[in-house]
Amino acid sequence: MGAIHRVRSYPLDVLTICVGKSTYARCGILVNVTSFEPEWEGFATFEIAKTTPLPARVYANQGLCQILFFRSDEAREIGSADRKGKYQKQQGIVLPKL
Repeated sequence: MGAIHRVRSYPLDVLTICVGKSTYARCGILVNVTSFEPEWEGFATFEIAKTTPLPARVYANQGLCQILFFRSDEAREIGSADRKGKYQKQQGIVLPKL
Protein backbone atom coordinates (compact mmCIF):
# COMPACT_ATOMS: atom_id res chain seq x y z
CA MET A 1 0.00 0.00 0.00
CA GLY A 2 1.33 3.46 -0.70
CA ALA A 3 0.38 7.03 -0.04
CA ILE A 4 1.83 10.02 -1.82
CA HIS A 5 2.52 13.57 -0.78
CA ARG A 6 4.13 16.35 -2.84
CA VAL A 7 7.46 17.40 -1.33
CA ARG A 8 9.13 20.63 -2.38
CA SER A 9 12.88 21.02 -2.38
CA TYR A 10 14.32 21.82 1.04
CA PRO A 11 17.48 23.89 1.62
CA LEU A 12 20.85 22.22 2.17
CA ASP A 13 20.67 22.84 5.93
CA VAL A 14 17.33 21.04 6.43
CA LEU A 15 16.74 17.29 6.81
CA THR A 16 13.28 15.77 7.21
CA ILE A 17 12.27 12.41 8.62
CA CYS A 18 8.85 10.78 8.31
CA VAL A 19 7.73 8.70 11.31
CA GLY A 20 4.52 6.82 12.01
CA LYS A 21 2.02 7.88 14.67
CA SER A 22 1.67 5.79 17.81
CA THR A 23 -2.14 5.45 17.71
CA TYR A 24 -1.94 3.58 14.41
CA ALA A 25 1.15 1.64 15.51
CA ARG A 26 -0.87 0.32 18.47
CA CYS A 27 -3.37 -1.02 15.91
CA GLY A 28 -0.58 -2.73 13.97
CA ILE A 29 -0.39 -0.15 11.16
CA LEU A 30 3.20 0.96 10.66
CA VAL A 31 4.74 3.61 8.41
CA ASN A 32 8.35 3.05 7.35
CA VAL A 33 10.74 5.68 8.66
CA THR A 34 11.73 7.72 5.61
CA SER A 35 14.16 10.59 5.29
CA PHE A 36 14.09 13.30 2.65
CA GLU A 37 17.57 14.51 1.88
CA PRO A 38 18.20 18.21 1.39
CA GLU A 39 17.08 19.39 -2.06
CA TRP A 40 15.04 16.22 -2.71
CA GLU A 41 11.86 17.04 -4.61
CA GLY A 42 8.96 14.98 -5.91
CA PHE A 43 6.00 12.93 -4.76
CA ALA A 44 7.01 10.98 -1.66
CA THR A 45 5.95 7.34 -1.48
CA PHE A 46 5.25 6.16 2.07
CA GLU A 47 5.45 2.46 2.84
CA ILE A 48 2.54 1.36 5.03
CA ALA A 49 2.32 -2.12 6.60
CA LYS A 50 -0.43 -3.82 8.60
CA THR A 51 1.32 -6.19 10.99
CA THR A 52 -1.60 -7.87 12.73
CA PRO A 53 -4.57 -9.97 11.56
CA LEU A 54 -6.87 -7.87 13.75
CA PRO A 55 -9.21 -5.48 11.91
CA ALA A 56 -8.14 -1.85 11.73
CA ARG A 57 -9.59 1.23 10.06
CA VAL A 58 -7.83 4.19 8.53
CA TYR A 59 -9.96 7.27 8.05
CA ALA A 60 -9.58 9.91 5.34
CA ASN A 61 -7.91 13.17 6.37
CA GLN A 62 -6.50 11.66 9.56
CA GLY A 63 -2.69 11.60 9.57
CA LEU A 64 -0.86 8.28 9.58
CA CYS A 65 2.53 9.87 10.01
CA GLN A 66 4.39 13.04 10.89
CA ILE A 67 7.23 14.73 9.07
CA LEU A 68 9.87 16.18 11.38
CA PHE A 69 12.12 19.02 10.18
CA PHE A 70 15.66 19.45 11.48
CA ARG A 71 17.82 22.47 10.69
CA SER A 72 21.58 22.11 10.94
CA ASP A 73 24.10 24.78 11.91
CA GLU A 74 25.92 24.01 8.67
CA ALA A 75 24.59 23.32 5.19
CA ARG A 76 25.61 20.23 3.25
CA GLU A 77 27.85 20.82 0.28
CA ILE A 78 25.99 18.43 -2.02
CA GLY A 79 22.24 17.86 -2.03
CA SER A 80 19.98 15.25 -3.58
CA ALA A 81 19.48 17.40 -6.69
CA ASP A 82 23.26 17.54 -7.30
CA ARG A 83 23.55 13.74 -7.11
CA LYS A 84 20.58 13.25 -9.47
CA GLY A 85 19.13 10.49 -7.27
CA LYS A 86 16.97 7.80 -8.86
CA TYR A 87 13.82 9.08 -7.11
CA GLN A 88 14.46 12.81 -7.60
CA LYS A 89 11.35 14.58 -9.00
CA GLN A 90 9.34 11.35 -9.15
CA GLN A 91 5.67 11.61 -10.12
CA GLY A 92 3.03 9.49 -8.34
CA ILE A 93 3.80 6.18 -6.60
CA VAL A 94 7.12 4.78 -7.79
CA LEU A 95 8.15 1.16 -7.24
CA PRO A 96 11.65 0.36 -5.95
CA LYS A 97 14.51 0.91 -8.38
CA LEU A 98 17.09 -1.68 -7.34
